[in-house]
Amino acid sequence: MEASSWLTGPLVYLGAAVLAVPLARFVGLGSIIGYLGAGILIGPWGLQLVTNPKDMLHFSEFGVVLMLFLVGLELEPRRLWSLRYAVFGWGSAQLAGSAALMVGVGVLAGLDWRLALVAALGLAMSSTAIGLGVLNERGLMNTTSGQSVLSVALLQDVAAIPILALLPLLASAQAHGHGGGWLGAAKALGVIAIIVFGGRLLIRPALRWIARSDTPEIFTAASLLLVVATAALMQTVGLSMALGAFLAGVLLAESEYRRELETDLEPFKGLLLGLFFIAVGMSIDFAVVLGSPWVIAAVVLGFLLLKAFVLWGMGRLMPLPRAERPVFVILLAQGGEFGFVVFQTAAQAGVIDATVSSLLVAAVAISMLVTPLLLVAADRWLIPLLAGQTRRTLDELHEPQNQAVIIAGFGRYGQVVGRMLYANGIQPTVLDTDAEQIEAMRKFGWRVYYGDATRLDLMRTAGAASAKILVLAIDDVVQSVEVAKMVRENFPGLTIVARARNVRHYFDLLDAGVTLIERETLDSALMSARSVLEQLGWERHQARTLALRFRRHNVDQLLQMAPHRKDEARLIAAAKQGRQQLEALFAQERDEAATRQARAGWSGEGEGRGTPPR
Repeated sequence: MEASSWLTGPLVYLGAAVLAVPLARFVGLGSIIGYLGAGILIGPWGLQLVTNPKDMLHFSEFGVVLMLFLVGLELEPRRLWSLRYAVFGWGSAQLAGSAALMVGVGVLAGLDWRLALVAALGLAMSSTAIGLGVLNERGLMNTTSGQSVLSVALLQDVAAIPILALLPLLASAQAHGHGGGWLGAAKALGVIAIIVFGGRLLIRPALRWIARSDTPEIFTAASLLLVVATAALMQTVGLSMALGAFLAGVLLAESEYRRELETDLEPFKGLLLGLFFIAVGMSIDFAVVLGSPWVIAAVVLGFLLLKAFVLWGMGRLMPLPRAERPVFVILLAQGGEFGFVVFQTAAQAGVIDATVSSLLVAAVAISMLVTPLLLVAADRWLIPLLAGQTRRTLDELHEPQNQAVIIAGFGRYGQVVGRMLYANGIQPTVLDTDAEQIEAMRKFGWRVYYGDATRLDLMRTAGAASAKILVLAIDDVVQSVEVAKMVRENFPGLTIVARARNVRHYFDLLDAGVTLIERETLDSALMSARSVLEQLGWERHQARTLALRFRRHNVDQLLQMAPHRKDEARLIAAAKQGRQQLEALFAQERDEAATRQARAGWSGEGEGRGTPPR
């Protein structure tokens, strides 16, 4: 359908997404399969509302770029450095192992070795968009499997440099010289160096200068400009735009503007990622699929099985919990968006013909389409089976409990609460889902049950209907809020005492009806602040009073800000006002203390112990 106005395209894309995604989530298939289905529906082989999906695919790839930038913001350079062995070790093992197996099978099947190599390199890559999108959707990014998927995905983006440099060398000598590839690789490395060193020297000062203008929309524009410029710089030398954005994000992970950047870019990322998945669905060439259905099926099934074989072996050697291995394998066994680039570039260079390129592109797109379906199947059958094998040696909670206190989550926070209760003769019912953590606690004599507190039936067994208090100390923020909502709805007489990991978690718990919330770092930070004041000359009781007053003011301020937490301008204004009130309160107290000491006839020499140093 030809666009009659600039409104037609957005109307079609947004309408398809709004209809398909909620329907897919309702039947338990997840949002990604909804986007892919919407693309198929409106594409050339569906209702033909869009006839040229390639333009949308190129535009929407920017969603992947934004996602990698935001992932980079979560990884400080030191943390990224700690992943270097996983990135270059396990990432290289996956790419090289999968490619070698596929090349061997292709050559044995009678393919030309150049065709087999190009196909293997393209199919060995995985979809960063789907992999990290699923991890974010499920809240698994910080799990062992999530970090493993991220490590392999990063290596694949880095591998774009030598793979793209290799393609001209595989072409005929008449079409391409042999030196262009290495020159391109040198340019690529130079651009990466510019991003790394230029980012440290220029980006942060520039953001500070822009922030001083106190114009939020310009800061948002600068955030987008930063990502677009980095992506464009990488694209000029034929590299993955996502890799450049990731590097820029890592460089800003320790910046004071990290949270502002995340807040500004998150809405754009979600929308563009959705458009990317829609474009992938539209780009499936069903003419190729219908023309060679058995060949396509054999290619898809063959490369998925070969990659799964390599990945399952890696999963057994890596420190991956058994129940997390299926997600790790499925998210990396699929083909990826970079495969589209490899096959199109190889066809242009004359390494493979256009028909083979279309067939391989269709195989990659279909593998991306079936990945969410494989995850649904794994969730329903394989993961519970593996989790059951892990838990067989554990005492699962199956007998009704009647303790007054339930602790959900027995990590570093829950253990402190539990020890305090035990020391005062209170025996709580303790639930956790980490098998290794449970085993470790039991070695020290703790009675910890395996149990998922998000399950209503298990909470009934744990005694939630008769208990007085639930200590909500679950590490995962999403699960924590889910438990709070379920308990408020089903056990209104159960008082929740919750741990919040950060301010956002604090607000989400408030929305869920929880009122007794403690941020995990607040009191420890205030204890450190008290120690600093004492070492600088404040009396112990005075430092304690100041810390308690600061704590009370901080909690009151959060409660005042909670109704406006979605209005950024009002939130910032409330924060500034609260800071000014606190400073004025402390200044008044210092003046009053000095006046009292002067009236008491204290000498200047004793002032250092009674008042803060001037």
